[in-house]
Amino acid sequence: MEHIAIIGNGIAGVTAARHIRKLSDKKITIISGETDHFFSRTALMYIYMGHMKYEHTKPYEDWFWEKNRIELKKAWVSKVTPEENKLTFATGETMHYDQLIIATGSKPNKFGWPGQDLKGVQGLYSKQDLDLLEENAPNNKICKRAVIVGGGLIGIELAEMLSTRKIPVTFLVREKDFWGNVLPEPNAKLINNHIKEHHIDLRLGVNLKEILSDANGRARAVIISETGEEIPCDLVGLTAGVNPNIDFLKDSGIELGRGVKVNRFLETNFENVFALGDCAEHQEPTGERRSVEAVWYTGRMMGEVVAQTICGNKTAYKPGHWFNSAKFFDIEYQTYGWVFPQPREGENHFHWQHPDGKKCITINFNSQSRKFLGINTFGIRMRHEVFDRWLSEERTFDEVLENLEQAHFDPEFYKRYEKDIKQKYKTEHKINA
Repeated sequence: MEHIAIIGNGIAGVTAARHIRKLSDKKITIISGETDHFFSRTALMYIYMGHMKYEHTKPYEDWFWEKNRIELKKAWVSKVTPEENKLTFATGETMHYDQLIIATGSKPNKFGWPGQDLKGVQGLYSKQDLDLLEENAPNNKICKRAVIVGGGLIGIELAEMLSTRKIPVTFLVREKDFWGNVLPEPNAKLINNHIKEHHIDLRLGVNLKEILSDANGRARAVIISETGEEIPCDLVGLTAGVNPNIDFLKDSGIELGRGVKVNRFLETNFENVFALGDCAEHQEPTGERRSVEAVWYTGRMMGEVVAQTICGNKTAYKPGHWFNSAKFFDIEYQTYGWVFPQPREGENHFHWQHPDGKKCITINFNSQSRKFLGINTFGIRMRHEVFDRWLSEERTFDEVLENLEQAHFDPEFYKRYEKDIKQKYKTEHKINA
């Protein structure tokens, strides 16, 4: 019987396993040293905050895997030998496969900061990271202050988590605005203000110089590069992005770049080896998409695609229009299509913000054709399927603005802002109502 080995039990690997089982009777083994079972990584923060227990984050009951004849092996893979179709585990044990799926996700970036490997310094990505956070910051008596380095989505999650235990947080962001390399300035400034309102000590335009150690090898303070200021702390959260978790593949012969290099069928340079999710580097990215996409839903889509190929229906990965969502404390963010920090040549941004400073939208469109290119929304829920359709139909900015009500997520219970948004545009452009 053909054996499919899958390294990694995140959304990409598990989706591949589920769909291969739907389509075939092949032997399937999912390998992970992180946890016994698949869990929702995006829900890790809610365990620390007391909203959920770990078992609540598992989408499937523990009996699901045996019932569906998907074998689970808890182990770390230390070496892949594709010429022999062989995996070697950290224990020295080996396993053979017929086809291999690499879905090992990401690991937090480290940039060679002095002291980055001290006790009390950690990222927030894995279940082990969450367990370590419980040790490092169980309460505000053990952890009197935390410093978070890096202004991304994991950083803001960690800030929210720590604040729920009343642990003071200093947040170091190298850009002049939070997530300023992703968001247009008005959007980023709204989030700056929101972070500060939650009593986070937000430091913009600064870099970490080094982490200082106490006599026991534990972090006791950080030093800021620009000012030399020393900030005492008991925890340093390194959240300056992630990178593909591929170190164990360096001598495998599998072609690597930032991640595992794949074509549009998610194939590597070995015909029976595939890579999915955060660890895959696309050699033929679609449109504006990045070559490495650390996004939950694209991992799921890749899992579905590779299952088709492995089961005889060779299928290309076509992710469709870009979208994403996040939460900045209690402000929800959605993006559909492309909205860059600055309008590119031939593009224009229309921005509206509510007087309360908690809701805004930014729409990106072509200045000449007025083609709708993308939208950011903060504090206002919009319907994904509507914007996906409008992008496919190449609607104009004017059509989108006129029909914005159709995209509102819950018109029955939520206050409406379309009239105010349209009036702002008319006022800006001196259009008679």
